[in-house]
Amino acid sequence: MTNDEYCRHKAADSGSSFYYSFFFLEPPRRQAIMALYAFCREVDDAVDECSDPEVAQAKLNWWRSEVAALYHGTPSHPVTRALASVLPRYPLTEEHLLEIIDGMQMDLEQARYADFKSLHLYCYRVASVVGLLAAEIFGYRNRQTLKYAHDLGLAFQLTNIIRDVGEDARRGRIYLPMDELERFNVPAADILNARHSENFTALMQFQVQRAQQTYDSAFAQLPAEDRRSQRAGVIMAAIYRTLLNEIANDGYRVLDHRIILTPLRKLWIAGRTWLKG
Repeated sequence: MTNDEYCRHKAADSGSSFYYSFFFLEPPRRQAIMALYAFCREVDDAVDECSDPEVAQAKLNWWRSEVAALYHGTPSHPVTRALASVLPRYPLTEEHLLEIIDGMQMDLEQARYADFKSLHLYCYRVASVVGLLAAEIFGYRNRQTLKYAHDLGLAFQLTNIIRDVGEDARRGRIYLPMDELERFNVPAADILNARHSENFTALMQFQVQRAQQTYDSAFAQLPAEDRRSQRAGVIMAAIYRTLLNEIANDGYRVLDHRIILTPLRKLWIAGRTWLKG
């Protein structure tokens, strides 16, 4: 298996909605975004798929050293070797890759966020930074596009948090800000024990509204001249916003099951969005 094939399998096996937007890219950009996405999956799995915090920490430390090796020309992992092959074409910085690892590090150090400001830092590291790197791969002429990419990454992560409330709770994590739980009178124990309530519904309505507003804010900053080059992100957003609508239509019952879109529906949304330009 080649390095690029490894990355492609990593992306496909994740079942992520992002994967469906990659089909429509020209081969060099598709190769690069697959490598970036595979890197994100690797460092995320280092924490999420490891029950021993010390082992997870050791894995993140290894990935930090591997990123350093990448920029010194001596990568050893299939993902970093794939990234090495695209670095001459796309300006993916070492600082940004390390910031993504810093975000995963936060999962080892805290399982609660006091307010949205503290959550925002986490979202920046694990998602907005990825958005900025993806914008470099997709291409842009107007630097305003980077502001769009930053906010779009934030919107994606807010959507992930909403979708995964129950799954994260089963890992002992609550990403919804604690002050917002208090405002809507939702005890943390209700989330950890999957107790749905009218207050929880109101809390989730607020979360979905903020996510949708963040998508609107992102697209308000996307310059017209870069909309075509950034269509992969537009496709991702169309899929994720449809998911938010499905969560709302299901009564925000995210505590006891994970709401998903079928692969066929994702592909249909992707194709329709691409054709719209």
